[in-house]
Amino acid sequence: MPGKQPLFSFGIISDVQYADIPDGRSFIGVPRYYRHSLLVLQRAVKKWNDHQKLKFAINFGDIVDGNCPKDQSLNVVKKVVDEFEKFNGPLYHMIGNHCLYNLPRNKLLPLLKIPSSDGRAYYDFSPTPEYRFVVLDGYDISAIGWPQDHPNTLEALKFLREKNPNTEKNSPSGLVGLERRFLMFNGAVGKEQMEWLDDVLQDATKSKQKVVVCCHLPLDPGATSKEAILWNYNEVMDVIHRYNCVKVCLAGHDHKGGHSIDTHGIHHRVFEAALECPPGTDAFGYIDVYENRISLVGTGLMESTDICFDP
Repeated sequence: MPGKQPLFSFGIISDVQYADIPDGRSFIGVPRYYRHSLLVLQRAVKKWNDHQKLKFAINFGDIVDGNCPKDQSLNVVKKVVDEFEKFNGPLYHMIGNHCLYNLPRNKLLPLLKIPSSDGRAYYDFSPTPEYRFVVLDGYDISAIGWPQDHPNTLEALKFLREKNPNTEKNSPSGLVGLERRFLMFNGAVGKEQMEWLDDVLQDATKSKQKVVVCCHLPLDPGATSKEAILWNYNEVMDVIHRYNCVKVCLAGHDHKGGHSIDTHGIHHRVFEAALECPPGTDAFGYIDVYENRISLVGTGLMESTDICFDP
């Protein structure tokens, strides 16, 4: 509305996937600009700081690419984190598959300052009394990031054996429809995290808070390709749909971006990737949050989006 001030605003960027290597392509041939993505991040941080009224910023995962030489992983993650920390405000990170290709959880989480117990990377925060942000760990049950003998790794490997008959577990060959999500570069939310989510949403309902759910992996098939969705998105959404407090789910991972409204009226917005910006272009933005709507103001390839929801 003209003249109406937001309750607060925050910066967003996703899938920087920086590496000091020549440009390449995804497995389906989309160009990737590994060095340029750091410049996109630098321009994002400058724009966020110039705005002067952003309360915080969120990175939606995958700060370093899996093709980064592994002897450089630690230093490259530190380098990208240093760029993020030039932002004049609190920063919230979540982990993605490419982060975990580079470093195990016990090294990665402290660098990203993710509050953690037992290596888990889910948490929540309230920037204002009216809103709560829930950050999910989409690689809770995963074949990457945990020690090889960890119960979460073993559960993920068993799950993939049952769901994906291919020797190469990142191949969707022969998988049909939504079965194509059963790939090693995706993951699932575990039982404990599911119970935690239920408790948080119950508490938010009692406190009359509106909730924004954030996860590297998308949670609705309408907003993303079938290969890029959380393994047990349906179970997570069953918990979310028990309550009326969740208004929007935000995600990364599927680089082309997307937007959908699910059967319960919850908006799902998947963000365009910084990695796939040709030199001189950008993909980042900030979100203005109002009482009954949020407005994404995108820069470059990040599409601006207005999302209205019921009081």
